[in-house]
Amino acid sequence: MPKTFVLAPDSFKESMTAEQACQAMRRGIQNVCPDAVCISVPMADGGEGTVDALIAAQGGQKVDCEVSGPLAEYKIKTYFSLVHQGKTAVIEMAKANGIHLLDKSQRNPLFTSTLGTGEMIKTALDLGVSKIMIGLGGSVTNDGGAGMAQALGVKFLDAAGCDVAVGGGQLDQIQKIDLSGLDARLTQVEILIASDVNNPLCGANGASYIFGPQKGATPEMVRLLDQNLAHFADVVEAELNVSKQNIVGAGAAGGLGFGLMAFARASIQSGVELVIEETHLAEKIAQADYVLTGEGKIDFQTKFGKTPFGVAQVAKRLNKPVIAFAGVVGEGIEELYDLGFSQIIGINPPHIDLEAAMKNAERHLEDTVVTVLNKLEK
Repeated sequence: MPKTFVLAPDSFKESMTAEQACQAMRRGIQNVCPDAVCISVPMADGGEGTVDALIAAQGGQKVDCEVSGPLAEYKIKTYFSLVHQGKTAVIEMAKANGIHLLDKSQRNPLFTSTLGTGEMIKTALDLGVSKIMIGLGGSVTNDGGAGMAQALGVKFLDAAGCDVAVGGGQLDQIQKIDLSGLDARLTQVEILIASDVNNPLCGANGASYIFGPQKGATPEMVRLLDQNLAHFADVVEAELNVSKQNIVGAGAAGGLGFGLMAFARASIQSGVELVIEETHLAEKIAQADYVLTGEGKIDFQTKFGKTPFGVAQVAKRLNKPVIAFAGVVGEGIEELYDLGFSQIIGINPPHIDLEAAMKNAERHLEDTVVTVLNKLEK
């Protein structure tokens, strides 16, 4: 009887999308088991690929739009998706304000903002949606969601009553918040944040210290950004009587998690759990003999809400074996075997350089699947 495989990888960053990883896995399987049934479920955890994963799963519609990029003076063409018969918008903040949109020399979280993400939300509201899901991975911003709020009509004022410019470096100037222009439609819409990080807004584990350096922040800038976010949170609490800075995930996307909870009454959920739910992954895994998953790196951090861990948890409940593939297998994977993983395998040949590994990732994944299945078939 033909074996059934569920293919549920995330993207392998900068080398292949989740869909391409599914195709490489399928080719490898068919090389060894030509009659195998392969069920492809491209996955994501709220970051890169979330919109495309839900378009694939739900047969969603792509909506093109033009919004402000991470540096507000530049407009970018991007898109989000409509699913659930057009009633739910799925937005990736990184498609408007992501780190991949700026060269390293341009990245400066004192000036980058989430204005474009707010403009995407506004476009979705114009389409009459009743629910908005927002993935928060991959940002290049550290503005606490202030830019997003400004796009939706919030005014931030300094001591003289003048508007404060967007950007993480200006948050300390804010003394007053004017909500009179906030888009009233937000009260009619459910907003759900999909996040793969648990960081609070401020402090040693907050947005600035943990993620600021990769966004271009020097140690001095990190300290300033953290102080500015703390000041912003204090003003929000004083002006709006809202305290969200210590909620798990408030520090996601440079504090956009905080801003969405404070100004748009959003709730927050594990990104991979949301995608698992929306793709009906459990129903598909229930039919499987084997589950294949993977992403660019698997290590001790994988258990903190990363895609392969979420997939493995579903498979473990259903008593299905899980084989995970990674571009890099890091430290601390031993405990993952007790958490649902049957095998964790690196796809790259030994001593390969990074450029060659990235360029040939699909072939390496396909070849590794062949090797693994040949051993299983013996």
